[in-house]
Amino acid sequence: MFLQRSAIAVARRAAVAPVVRRSFATSIVRFDAVPSNTSTKVKGLSEIKTSADLLGPGAKPGTVPTDVEQSTGLERLEIMGKMEGVDVFDMRPLDASRLGTMADPIRVRSAGEEQYVGCTGSPADSHVVNWLGMSRERPIERCPECGSVYKMEYVGPQDDGHGHGHDHHGYEEPKTFADFVKPEYR
Repeated sequence: MFLQRSAIAVARRAAVAPVVRRSFATSIVRFDAVPSNTSTKVKGLSEIKTSADLLGPGAKPGTVPTDVEQSTGLERLEIMGKMEGVDVFDMRPLDASRLGTMADPIRVRSAGEEQYVGCTGSPADSHVVNWLGMSRERPIERCPECGSVYKMEYVGPQDDGHGHGHDHHGYEEPKTFADFVKPEYR
C-alpha cells in the first residue's frame, strides 16, 4: 500500500513539473556615448554660495551616477560637508549628562521656526521619551516627567523670506495647557 501511494505521488509531480526548465539568458549591449566636454568638477563646501550651486553635474552618458553626481539641494549640502569632515546639520546628541534648569537650560540650536526635542531624563534613559515642542515665540520648554529645561537658540535667517513678519495671514497658534501655566513654572 505504501508503494502505491508513493507511485501515485511521483506520477502527479511528474505531470505537473515541466520537462524543460527555462534558462536565463544575458546579452551585452554596446553603448557608444558621445564624449561630453562639460566639466564634472565637484565644488567644495566653501564654494557653495547660492542654491544654484547645489545642483550636481550629473553622470557622463552611459554611466550610472554616484551620490555626489546626482544629489541636489540639502542632500548635496550634507554630502559635501561629510566629504570635508563638517557636520552641516549638527547631528550630535544633546547634553544628557545633566538636568537643565531655568538658570542653565540645555541649549538646542535650530535653523527653523520650530524644534522638537526628545527628553529621556537625567541620567539618560531614566524615563520614556517625552517630545517637547519649542518655537521662536516660545523658546523654553520643560519636561513634565523629570523637569529638565531646554532652550531653543534660533540660528536661521532673521526674516521669513516672503515679505512679512510672523503674521502668517492672521493664523493664530491654538491654545494649549501651556498657555495657562505661569511663565515661571515652565
